[in-house]
Amino acid sequence: MLKNIIQQKHTNSIAIEAIEKSNFKTWLNEQNNETKNLVKLFNFGKIIGGHLCILDNDRELVKVICLISSDYNFHDFCKLPSDLPLKNYYLDSKDNLLIAACITGWGFGSYFFDRYKEAKKFATLTVENLSDKYAKACETVNATTLVRDLINTPADDMGPTELAIEAASIAEQHNAQYHEVVGDDLLHQNFPAVHLVGRASFKAPRVITIDWGKANDPLVCLVGKGVCFDTGGNNVKPAGSMRNMKKDMGGAAHVLGLAQMIMRLKLPIQLKVVISAVENAISGNAHRQGDIVTTRKGLTVEIGHTDAEGRMVLSDALTYASEFNPDLIIDFATLTGAARVALGADLPPVFSNESSFNNEIMACSNEVYDPLWPMPLYQPYKKQIIPDIADLRNTGSVPMGGCITAALFLEEFVGKDIAWVHIDTFGWSNGRVGHPTGGDALGMSAMYNWISKRFG
Repeated sequence: MLKNIIQQKHTNSIAIEAIEKSNFKTWLNEQNNETKNLVKLFNFGKIIGGHLCILDNDRELVKVICLISSDYNFHDFCKLPSDLPLKNYYLDSKDNLLIAACITGWGFGSYFFDRYKEAKKFATLTVENLSDKYAKACETVNATTLVRDLINTPADDMGPTELAIEAASIAEQHNAQYHEVVGDDLLHQNFPAVHLVGRASFKAPRVITIDWGKANDPLVCLVGKGVCFDTGGNNVKPAGSMRNMKKDMGGAAHVLGLAQMIMRLKLPIQLKVVISAVENAISGNAHRQGDIVTTRKGLTVEIGHTDAEGRMVLSDALTYASEFNPDLIIDFATLTGAARVALGADLPPVFSNESSFNNEIMACSNEVYDPLWPMPLYQPYKKQIIPDIADLRNTGSVPMGGCITAALFLEEFVGKDIAWVHIDTFGWSNGRVGHPTGGDALGMSAMYNWISKRFG
């Protein structure tokens, strides 16, 4: 449910007038001297996303002027809910695309994780015909809020057990089928890599599935890495690197957010969600460096490092998803620090075994201001993940190109001739406009946009 955005008529709400920066001088020339003096006094008109409050003779707020870009970037509205006085507002515009951008920006900008702390108060946006005309904008906000909340929740309250409860609730809300394989049943039902990584935790590992849609529609499988906390295993992480490892289930969170958008907006696809939910804990039965596991696909994998556990739990999940011969597999994973070194915190790399997808996905990501950047599945690097005593190793023989060798590892578990996309997302924001510090959805809106154009 949307917070700080309500569906009602604009009675008693204060108008927000959006002025494109390219038209600012023209607009200013049409204003009275009092407004011109205010513009000069507050140096308004220089920064996109900035605003100017217009008061009447009784010093009551009657209008807000907001400076925006000309390309419907929702980030232009993100500062308003926190910066404006705590009143009701509406965007004074007939442009549905601009109103949708305002809804998205308002929703992103008024997010606050309030599970353990009193909620921060924000200004309220009122929108007429909200649910009818602006469903996509609303569901983008709802799905992003879901992803942020799941990632921000500490591991003690969002372990494999609790993540499964969240997934089951989402499935129930949309009349989807829910199933999970838990604990030692993973061995009996041939998910050995998932069991290997998760067996050391007191919260049993599991494979979670959600099925939704009509059987005759194209089948899209969403696969998520759900490592609810990552100690690094026996190759234990240093304290600084472990601090935010509650976010290592970010891939699963993205998949659940994307699935929620698909189901609520009723895309004409058959959807299958597969999540490997584990905690990479340390105990007497934790897996060790040098161990070898035979995966669901039958490939043997040598554990080069216990902190490269994400690709292990994804290996069984990708194999399982491939068994249904889907039209497309998309996986999300907070997989490698190498991706952050290569492209930074805000730009996740995307890999695909279909080269034609790269330009499509990049264009779709730019349309919704959720950027992704194509990276190569450079096959000569595959030799770096082939050891002497097993089929594969879960780490490369050299530290360079780590996000590529990780993607090449995952590719080995995707079925022949099945289209596949892998997003190595960060799942976290270090703080920027519309993206407060903490869990964040990076790549989810982009993939919804691409899926809807491809199958919608």
